[in-house]
Amino acid sequence: MRVGVIGVGSMGRNHARIYADLTGVELVGVADQNMPAAEAVARQYNTQAYSDYLQLLDDCNPDAVTVAVPTVDHLDVAQQIIGRGIHLLVEKPIAFSVEEGEKIITAAEQAGVVLMIGHIERFNPAVIALKERLANDEVGRIFQLDARRQGPFPARVKDVGVVIDLAVHDVDVMRYVTGADIVRVFAETERRIHSTHEDLLSGLLRLSDGAVGTLTINWLTPTKIRELYVTGERGMFRVDYLTQDLYFFENATAQDGSWETIKMLRGVSEGCMIRHVVAKKEPLRIEIESFIAAACGDTPVAVTGQDGLKALAIAQAIVKSGRENQTVSL
Repeated sequence: MRVGVIGVGSMGRNHARIYADLTGVELVGVADQNMPAAEAVARQYNTQAYSDYLQLLDDCNPDAVTVAVPTVDHLDVAQQIIGRGIHLLVEKPIAFSVEEGEKIITAAEQAGVVLMIGHIERFNPAVIALKERLANDEVGRIFQLDARRQGPFPARVKDVGVVIDLAVHDVDVMRYVTGADIVRVFAETERRIHSTHEDLLSGLLRLSDGAVGTLTINWLTPTKIRELYVTGERGMFRVDYLTQDLYFFENATAQDGSWETIKMLRGVSEGCMIRHVVAKKEPLRIEIESFIAAACGDTPVAVTGQDGLKALAIAQAIVKSGRENQTVSL
């Protein structure tokens, strides 16, 4: 399969690296308005560099491409790719607005091309393992999900705030691992160092299955934190996205009785802590392998345009809630 990468910033250059390393895939070109950056990546991976992505599409005729340009440009670039019948992997979020995302989805459906959205955390082995264990009912009924995604400010992000850039990961993962939709949000947001957008979020979510979610997200913490906690009847799972570790903290009381009995007579007690064995692998590589398989028609699309659209709609509702200081229903 002939592939290209449009935009070789912090994410795009990693897409190029992985494409260049995959068996049965040929990286035919990379494009970026910053021509020196494109040339550097092209030299490293023995391919062609372009400053104009349209020239890459026309000269190289790729079968599939990654779109890793700024969010505000997703619609224009995606429409050009789709119009040429080329499959595309669009880095999250799907678009700058829900309306633009809907246009991308409609165009891809009409053209019959594969559209996948790059929500990379779905491909973290620890998240995959968590989803499997939740599906096996290992924690029982889920009560609460708590996401922490904090770290230093990335100077590269100028077109969106911390909600669209970071919190969109966590609302997508919550939907993914529980199979439930987010139906209501409330947020407190602040802008402390970013010139135009929020850089701090404390958010509260209600899921359709009755669970409560919390979001603690910022660009103000001098160390990188990427964690998810899922608390239920039988205990609590903890995911460390960075180390790809999955832990289970047992509610010892729940092991020998029903929850109804426990909540009336016993409460909750501390039990064993289990560190589950998770085979480590680079999430981006899993994501790109999944995209290539879908583009070849071998597997369904792992993260559909509708998945990306729902995550964006929730994130935008969070931004609105923080701006207007009110609860927003979805």
